[in-house]
Amino acid sequence: MGTKPLHYAEQAVAFLRAADPTLAGIIAQVGPCRMMLRRGRFQVLVRAIIFQQLAGPAAQAIYERFVGLFALRSFPTPQAVALMAEERMRAVGLSRQKVLYLKDLAGRVASGALDLAKFAAMEDEAILKELIQVKGIGRWTAEMFLMFNLGRPDVLPVDDLGLRSAVAKAYGMERMPKASELKSLGESWRPYRTVAVWYLWQSLKTKAFVPRTGEVPANSARGAKRGLKKIRQPLD
Repeated sequence: MGTKPLHYAEQAVAFLRAADPTLAGIIAQVGPCRMMLRRGRFQVLVRAIIFQQLAGPAAQAIYERFVGLFALRSFPTPQAVALMAEERMRAVGLSRQKVLYLKDLAGRVASGALDLAKFAAMEDEAILKELIQVKGIGRWTAEMFLMFNLGRPDVLPVDDLGLRSAVAKAYGMERMPKASELKSLGESWRPYRTVAVWYLWQSLKTKAFVPRTGEVPANSARGAKRGLKKIRQPLD
């Protein structure tokens, strides 16, 4: 699966540095944005389904065995997946449920009911509505697709536990923020919430600097009223 860098990364980083002092500290600690986009829309969605609820190495092994079923140099087409015998797919380690998910995705793409090619011209919410009609693809999976395949710059996955944990740590909260609080805080990151999210995820891997004093960004005041605390140094 090929990858490519985010073309607006430098512009986003400059904007976020100026917009949010806490993010500025995290950016200084983490360094340049290394977020990469995965190529191949159908392939990315297949991979997302296979990797659901599995540890990385186990999921990767099943994914590779699945691709190997087709004896091709490139990734199988939706038509090929739709026609593949379910028994052979089960034999590489896929659960019955995931086989049904992959068959549903492949059938929709092969028939044209789900036109991945038109996504480039569609709004984020319209894409989400189409993707969550596929069995096995929920809003979180669809949001990851927007971020890491389409490279949409302003995605905020408010239900992501990693993001909520990172925000609580970085902004000195006593609990993980609710979705409404996260949305309010994220208003200052528009139109580059995707890159803000990436940096917050990275902050969980490092003791990122957080300013000792100050408030959440001014245009996130509504979030502060709902319980966002003053910024303070993280416990670690």
